[in-house]
Order: sequence, then C-alpha cells, then structure tokens
Amino acid sequence: MATAINREPRAVTSPFDLSGKTAIVTGANTGLGQGIAVALAEAGARVVGVGRSPMDETAKKVAAIGGTFHAIKADLSSTAPLQGIVDETVALAGQADILVNNAGIIRRADPLDFTEQDWDDVMNVNLKSLFFLSQAFARHVVARGGGGKIVNVASVLSFQGGIRIPPYTASKHGVAGITRLLANEWAAKGINVNAIAPGYCTTNNTRAIQDDPDRNAAILARIPAGRWGSPEDMGGAAVFLASRAADYCHGTILVVDGGWLAR
Repeated sequence: MATAINREPRAVTSPFDLSGKTAIVTGANTGLGQGIAVALAEAGARVVGVGRSPMDETAKKVAAIGGTFHAIKADLSSTAPLQGIVDETVALAGQADILVNNAGIIRRADPLDFTEQDWDDVMNVNLKSLFFLSQAFARHVVARGGGGKIVNVASVLSFQGGIRIPPYTASKHGVAGITRLLANEWAAKGINVNAIAPGYCTTNNTRAIQDDPDRNAAILARIPAGRWGSPEDMGGAAVFLASRAADYCHGTILVVDGGWLAR
C-alpha cells in the first residue's frame, strides 16, 4: 500500500529572522548606529536606541518599514546610566536579547600634543562603557536564561595603527580584545560575543578626512571597492551576528571594509 504524502506547506523560518527579539543599539542617533538599528528592525527586532542626542530620524526610518523603536537618552561618557538602559529595556519589552555596542567618539591630534582629557573621553565611551554595558546586559541574560547576542563595533584600526588618533586606535584594539575575552567567558553561558570591524565609512566621525582632498583620495585609492562604506553596509553584518545564523560564532571580528585590509 502506498504511503500518503503530506502535501501541507512546511513553514520555513529564516535563520536571520529576529522577530520577537529586542535589540539595544548604542549611538543609534546617526551614522553606523542608525544603519544597524534600521537593519535589525527590518529583520523583525524591536529596537531600543541609546544616544545622547535626539533619535527622531532613526525613529522615522524604523517606523517607515513598520518597525518598533524606543529611544533612551543617555551619555555613555559615564557608566552611571548603563544599568538603567538594561532595566528600561526589560521593563518595556520583557527582556533584552541583543546588544549592539556601537557608540564611539574620536579625537584627532599629534601624539606629542594629545591631552589626558581627550584620551580619557575617548576611552570612557569607546571601551569602558562598552564593557560595563555588556556586563549589565549579560547579567540579565544569565538570570533569565535563553542566551543572547552581543555585537561590538570595532574597526579596521583594531588591526592597524592609523595616524593622529592614539586613543581611538587603542580603544578599538581594546574592543577586539575584549570581544575575544568575553566570548571565552560567556560562550558556555549561551551568550555570543562578536564584533564588526568597519572600514572607512561616511559618518560624522570621519567628516574631517572626507573633507581633506589628499586624505580622501589616498583612502579611496586603497579601497578595492572604490568607495567609502555607508551605514547601510554594516546592517547585514549586524543582523547576521545578532541572529541564530551566527550561533556558532564566538569571538569573531567580521571585517566589512570594501577590501581595505586585503590590499
């Protein structure tokens, strides 16, 4: 006797689907953070944006694709607001599933002239707050169970020296290192810790060198893709690392640079 074949369509779920997840994205008011926030929303995540300036534009972009966005105003130059960011997210959505540590600042000067204040300002935002916000997020994830994803934003300057940006370079080397350390520590707790390393992108942080004809030309000459990166170019990488498609990625530094480091 022939066996009946079940012809009911099988539900197919994309491994990149973030429906039902809540993502915290720091520095979501502009630039890479905005691009990442919109991409996560497109993948189905509720997005909680964190920034020290208004995030109205990001909220409009998310709303335009039918997503959900909630803004938290916070200055990440201090660790004071970090626990509150996690607490507010959990109160709003019930849990926090994804953390994207994108917020960062840059100061430029000859190393002979660099001030201690400028050094501290960069390191506080780019590295210190990144670690302690990750800690607050991870404590929540461990307490509730079920795992979580942390995506840090490193840089091609996690691998190179650069010029005139000593604390930025130091901080981004630190981001790569702390990403690997936390991956070692937290993989067994169900938390994936990875990072994106963007190349040269059109953001406020790079405006000075975009506007310098000689530096701009030199940078473009080295990029095989022939253009600066855009915030949208980082979206797919963030969705991947935040999704179950990256469940076996721990300590990965995913370079998205148009081929800059390959040159």
